[in-house]
Amino acid sequence: MTMTETRSIRIESPPRDLQAEARLRTELGIQSLLASVLVARGFREPSDAHRYLNPSLDDLGDPKLLPDYDIAVAEILGARERGDLIFIHGDYDVDGVTSAAIFARFLRKIGCKVHVHVPHRMKEGYGVHKKTVEMAAGMGAKLFLTCDCGVAAHEQVDQARELGMHVVVTDHHHVGDLLPNAQAVVNPHREDSKYPYANLCGAGVVFRLCEGIARELGHPVEGYRRAYLDLTVMGTIADVMPLEGENRIIARYGLAVLPQTKKEGIRALLEVCDLHQQKKLSGSAIGFQLGPRLNATGRIADASRSLDLLLAQTAEEARPIAEELDAVNAERKIREKEMVEQAIAEVQEMNLDDVYAIFVGSEGWHAGIVGLVAGRLRERFNRPTYAYTISRETGLIKGSARSIPGFHLAESIHALSPLIGGGGHAAAAGFHGRIEDLDAIKAAVLRYAEERLTAEDFVPSYFVDCVPNVEELTLEAVRELRAMEPFGMANSEPTFVLHGARIHEAKAVKNAVLQMTLQPKGGASFKASAFGQDEGVYPWYKPGIEVDAIVQIGIDSYNGFERIEYRVKHAEPCP
Repeated sequence: MTMTETRSIRIESPPRDLQAEARLRTELGIQSLLASVLVARGFREPSDAHRYLNPSLDDLGDPKLLPDYDIAVAEILGARERGDLIFIHGDYDVDGVTSAAIFARFLRKIGCKVHVHVPHRMKEGYGVHKKTVEMAAGMGAKLFLTCDCGVAAHEQVDQARELGMHVVVTDHHHVGDLLPNAQAVVNPHREDSKYPYANLCGAGVVFRLCEGIARELGHPVEGYRRAYLDLTVMGTIADVMPLEGENRIIARYGLAVLPQTKKEGIRALLEVCDLHQQKKLSGSAIGFQLGPRLNATGRIADASRSLDLLLAQTAEEARPIAEELDAVNAERKIREKEMVEQAIAEVQEMNLDDVYAIFVGSEGWHAGIVGLVAGRLRERFNRPTYAYTISRETGLIKGSARSIPGFHLAESIHALSPLIGGGGHAAAAGFHGRIEDLDAIKAAVLRYAEERLTAEDFVPSYFVDCVPNVEELTLEAVRELRAMEPFGMANSEPTFVLHGARIHEAKAVKNAVLQMTLQPKGGASFKASAFGQDEGVYPWYKPGIEVDAIVQIGIDSYNGFERIEYRVKHAEPCP
């Protein structure tokens, strides 16, 4: 790995292995640009590279290998035969809502009697609430079936069984030392799991389990997949799952069927997002348009409305709900903007040279949006960020955190217990504590970060796939990069660095877009755009300056004419 250090960033790129690239070029019939990216990402063997470039639904694992598969199927089909009510419990985010929608649609289709529920963030909180278990028992449910939650709900599972229900947990969150005392716990993260891929989202686990049931009943597998890939891909991408292995297969084929969906709710949502006429969708369509609208109700309203949309049977029923979600998302964006601006103003009063983590909050902030605030601050200031709101009614602070590489949030929260509680993952977590302990919590968090981080950790690193030769940047070569789609977590869009590119022109246009003309060494000049930047952010973007430009390269199509499109992610004056 070579590293170029500039004024405020690190550019890291692996050395090119021309021999390995040549082998891929010969055996796969591809050009050097794609070959260089594949080798940089570890696909050195032609067979591995071919499998990556040509994912197949036939490569999905056998659902029977899921842990407790036989028991879960027996419980579900047994309830069907007896006519027992199945209570489906999801979650309030996109993954939880799509998981619940898959279960509800499929189980009803095969003749099950179901009631489906997703929790209210403010009234019930994350996971399974004991009052919801009581509600299920009161409705006469005999099978309590979770999706995207439940693996940590030990007391609630015990309560459900005491109330006479059987419990099947389907989840994808990491498993603790003990499993809940359910009849079945279907989670590919279990140590005893034989399923070949562990990193499915909640919707992915449900998708695979229900495929197994479809097989048991003799239903055509192709038809089943075509019917539920649209919901599964939304859960997978919105939950920011790594787009590798089975997730890549789900994303590739799910995005292909999504524009042709027969589900009226998704069709209405596509119309609201002005995506209904597109024949091909990218992962960003889910990440930035569909997903946020489905998520907004769970953040500041009632997630059951998103579930209602995904279960809608007619266009007349779906359209008003889609418009409602659009309005809620617009409100969420306004609140988020206000909270982010307040947070940035608070951070700008700090001396960031002495701050190893950001800890900010306010009594007026919405609990469903603090995670978004933490994410925005982490992106802007490159520090682990904890954002919280204060509730006088409960006497608690409640927040979300987002991190940078090398700082594990869940470990930080566990290390500071019992002062704060919560948990999550390395990059994202939730936390809570008592209001009277707020000053002590802040001091403990900042001290913990200072003991584990150095100033070097705050220098942003850009990992680029290769330093291309200018003659490699042809239209045909850039077209080949499309074989790597869809892009997302663990399968990012290819990124390159052009060292010593000269700026011939640079001007700010609307919406914080900087347009420029660059000329790499030994090559012809080209036009490029830098989004989210302007002359005030980078005043040295002036004609005549030579920069190291980090770029992503795509195809711009207009009136049947194609040209290479350059997007500058970052640039620094050459040392």
